[in-house]
Amino acid sequence: MISAVVHTLNEENNITRCLSSLSFADEIIVVDMGSKDGTVARVKETGARVYHHPYTGFVEPARNFALNKARGDWILVADADEEVPRPLSLLLAEIAGKNESAVNFYRIPRKNLVFGKWIKHAGWWPDYQIRFFRKGTISWIDKLHGVPITTGEGRELPQQEESALIHYHYQTVEQFLERMNRYSTIQAKEMYLSNRKFSLDMLMLNPANEFVRRFFLYEGYRDGLHGLSLSLLQALSETVVALKLWELSNFQQEAVNLDSFAKLADKESRLRKYWLYNELLKKKPGILRELIYRFMRKVASYA
Repeated sequence: MISAVVHTLNEENNITRCLSSLSFADEIIVVDMGSKDGTVARVKETGARVYHHPYTGFVEPARNFALNKARGDWILVADADEEVPRPLSLLLAEIAGKNESAVNFYRIPRKNLVFGKWIKHAGWWPDYQIRFFRKGTISWIDKLHGVPITTGEGRELPQQEESALIHYHYQTVEQFLERMNRYSTIQAKEMYLSNRKFSLDMLMLNPANEFVRRFFLYEGYRDGLHGLSLSLLQALSETVVALKLWELSNFQQEAVNLDSFAKLADKESRLRKYWLYNELLKKKPGILRELIYRFMRKVASYA
């Protein structure tokens, strides 16, 4: 028996598509966190079981609550803005039917659609998520983006587009900014409670490191303007988290030493240039360009 679990908060535009794709499950459980739109009404039209959970700002507590309501031997967790394509549903049904005792949970690749495009780089693919597991083998830490606590052996499903979980992620820049505002507040509070201190280094270098990681190391540039835009937005998120941590310190006044600022600015610039030339070298340019790029990478080296 497969139980599908979904959490919702103002998802009337997504929930019908999501629940329709879960029709292969033996039961569907929806945990709503205080929707003000027509989400709950649409869920009830499908015959799914509906429960309510207080709004917490992130999904992990609602997921744990839902797991206790599921009756299936196998549980599939889906977000309201996700869709399970038919090839994936057939594969999950086959896994549940075989019931291999050696495997307790499966990591499912997720196809993220952002601003109307499937994002294949910048750390967005294959974006494996632990979403299918035996009842009682998985639970979530009650923390934003908390890593699931697992029991026993896990396995990854193949990185195939046709059997990947489809995630209708950010459709507009406004959606990204709205979620960034909510999540950055939670992240800053968690940092503050763990005694992390705001610093000028954090404000300048964390965003730079995030951009380099997304755009160069994870090759976000291969997704064109989409990859560049997302890398910049995720770097912006790091800036906002740092500033909100500063806010929690009551905007403590601190002089900005221009000499120190210049060193940080130079380090930030060298960081970006190093990885730019590093990626350019991967394109196997001619001998002359290769020598130039190697020289420029050496000059920019921040090691």
